[in-house]
Amino acid sequence: MPEDALVNIGAMLLTPFRAGQRVLGMQTKLHRWAAADQGRRFDDLYNLVADPAFLVTAWSRVRENRGARSAGVDKRTAGSIDISVGGVEGFLEDLRAQLKARTFRPLPVRQRKIPKANTGKLRSLGIPTVADRVVQAALKLVLEPILEADFSASSYGFRPERRAQDAIEDIRKHAREGYVWVFEADIAFCFDEIDHVALMDRLRKRVGDRRVLALVKAFLKAGLLDEDGINRDTHTGTPQGGILSPLLANLALTHLDDYFDTRWDVHRNRWTRYRHRQRGGATYRLVRYADDFAILVHGTRQHADALWEEVAEVLSEVGLRLAPEKTQVVHIDDGFDFLGFRIQRHRQKGSDRTFIYTYPSKNSMAKVKRKVKAVTQQITHQPADELFLRLTRMLRGWARYFRHGSSSKAYSDLQNYMWWRIWSWLIHKHPRTPKRQIIRRYYNGWWPEHNGVKLYQPATMTIQRYRYRGTRIPTPWDKPITIATA
Repeated sequence: MPEDALVNIGAMLLTPFRAGQRVLGMQTKLHRWAAADQGRRFDDLYNLVADPAFLVTAWSRVRENRGARSAGVDKRTAGSIDISVGGVEGFLEDLRAQLKARTFRPLPVRQRKIPKANTGKLRSLGIPTVADRVVQAALKLVLEPILEADFSASSYGFRPERRAQDAIEDIRKHAREGYVWVFEADIAFCFDEIDHVALMDRLRKRVGDRRVLALVKAFLKAGLLDEDGINRDTHTGTPQGGILSPLLANLALTHLDDYFDTRWDVHRNRWTRYRHRQRGGATYRLVRYADDFAILVHGTRQHADALWEEVAEVLSEVGLRLAPEKTQVVHIDDGFDFLGFRIQRHRQKGSDRTFIYTYPSKNSMAKVKRKVKAVTQQITHQPADELFLRLTRMLRGWARYFRHGSSSKAYSDLQNYMWWRIWSWLIHKHPRTPKRQIIRRYYNGWWPEHNGVKLYQPATMTIQRYRYRGTRIPTPWDKPITIATA
């Protein structure tokens, strides 16, 4: 391939894998440089944001996202760009020209209110334009490998290669080691109230390119177009729903991570932590998943209660505050809900030993049952095999999420509930058909099956203990990569 074709967006669109490899290679270099020098500031990043490989990779991620069908304030969707005059190539070429000329300006985010599960309250969801999403995705491709080098090992949400199960196992490990008091907390309106000044100050510690800083700030200040058609300025926060928002939220919350990491590092090892506790002190372990976090305390109830004021003060420095109704101090024997799991210490049946158990919370069970009920209450004209497929897709993902916990009882309970819901649905579908005939037509033995499509059975999910990975969780940029140039 000629050298000039390497900077051609049309050529990159024809070879998206090559574009992705070039981006991965550059990200690997950025991550290694950032990890090798904790004080390094990167001064020439803007050209990467406008690089054809980064824009094409960003477009691919926007196009493949479920939100690609949602339009921003300009009424354009990813699908409409595909069939527009000039197509994707013309769209990206124009976007690149605006970036290089520094005339690109983000448009206000279209705001939608969607209901929160179980509360009846509403939360805001921001829908940027497709062009803004692509530029945000390109910015994330450039900034993420740099910022990841500084993020805490105790932070798990919205980070590459990290999962909710890692956070759960972190809690289990430290609870077994004596961290039995839990300050379980949630941040009120985290995405809406992050202080822009504090956030940009944190970003400047790593990014010296003023053009990139100006672009990030432009997104923060782009404003909102609410459902009443009124434009509102955004003086705080980063709109939930934007591609860049989770990364920026994690950057802001690094302030909390650093505070507790510093307290942890004061004690060089387990022995010094033990001696500190013997003198009446306490040690703390923070486990955070986005704006949900738990602080495990090896000490007394008084040590855990003191965290109310301490954490509130730390969060206030980045413009955030605790949600009192979702924050509590509990003992591990009483248990608490975190990321859909119930985490609690129980005595093992038939023995005097106790273990930290994790299993689906009551909230999680109620939520999945409501989904099953909603699907089986809908019109009965659809074929049974289509319903079975729809439920299977929904329930297999739910069961896989909880397969690392003690979930057998929950799986059996859900399976029993599904059986009766399907039976009720079939009776309403065939009100004049004898029940024996319904059984012969729709049941293989005792479980629903139709036209070769068998309804998924949650109880068949294999329970597999998740291995605690600690600080050994890899990033996508740890392996050597060769930048494709031809």
